Amino acid sequence: MQIVKFDYFNLPPAMRRAGIIGLGFVLFLCWDQIYWWKIKEEYFFGFLTPLFVMYVLWERWPRIKAFFLENTVAQTNQESPLWKGRRWAVEGMAYTIGLGGLVLWVLGGLLRAANGPQQPASLALALGFAAFILALVYNSSARDIAGNRLSVRRRLELTGLFLFPALIWTLSAPLLSFLHNKISLFLLEQVTTVVFFTFDNLALPIERKGNVLLLPKGSVGVADACSGIRSLTACLFAGSFLAAVSLDYLWKKVLLVATAMGLAFIGNLLRSFFLTFWAYQHGSEAISGAVHDITGYAVLGGTCLGLLMLLPLFTFKLHPH
Repeated sequence: MQIVKFDYFNLPPAMRRAGIIGLGFVLFLCWDQIYWWKIKEEYFFGFLTPLFVMYVLWERWPRIKAFFLENTVAQTNQESPLWKGRRWAVEGMAYTIGLGGLVLWVLGGLLRAANGPQQPASLALALGFAAFILALVYNSSARDIAGNRLSVRRRLELTGLFLFPALIWTLSAPLLSFLHNKISLFLLEQVTTVVFFTFDNLALPIERKGNVLLLPKGSVGVADACSGIRSLTACLFAGSFLAAVSLDYLWKKVLLVATAMGLAFIGNLLRSFFLTFWAYQHGSEAISGAVHDITGYAVLGGTCLGLLMLLPLFTFKLHPH
């Protein structure tokens, strides 16, 4: 295992200052979000967020450091004609995004201070943090350790290494209530429709009233907890982490995250089939308690295992003879 030397003080002064500012923002963000991690079961995975961010930064540290080495900059710092004409546009956009993120952060902080923990404030803080940090990285990476100017392309590449550490906090922050309800209702509708359709076509007696399935031995209500939004959020978080540490190309990362969402939906659908069949055989009371909870954790574990099994496909490379 390679030992990574975390020589932070060998970075240019602007990047060192950016690191201190970013750490302050992260500590405040953790203090705000930990409230939701403790009270909302579907966001319990948030406790892993700081650990995952630290791991990704540690794993990428040699590449981050290489952007500021004089010999590396001399070899890769040639500005292409395409970027030369767009330098001011890119830098203007970076400042605009950073300012917008800071404004959003301040608004979220004021809401938090005035009304205590609330979903809009936490989401505003997370989104503001992501925008501000990414702009801060770009704007603080103008020169290497020797004072040479970095090209726009190199600065954008460096900023790309901070996408996961900046954006992952938006997943560990709670969704706004109306968004949560809309997504949950959509998932509930899909799950209930598919389960009813399958049982009906198997000639098994079943009736449907909204999100309630009427069975010979009782009824099964497909409640919010069974919609799959909990496993969807957690699997999206796990898929984002695996994509960040295992894959190189952006399209592969996006595809893996989309796969995680698909596996979570399929897993929850299978869980609903099992619970409905179990209630069909043993009565609706038989699916409460341990059976309900164990199958929920099984969906999350099975999705993560499925992603790990699929990783070799995403990392497979053809080697010409």
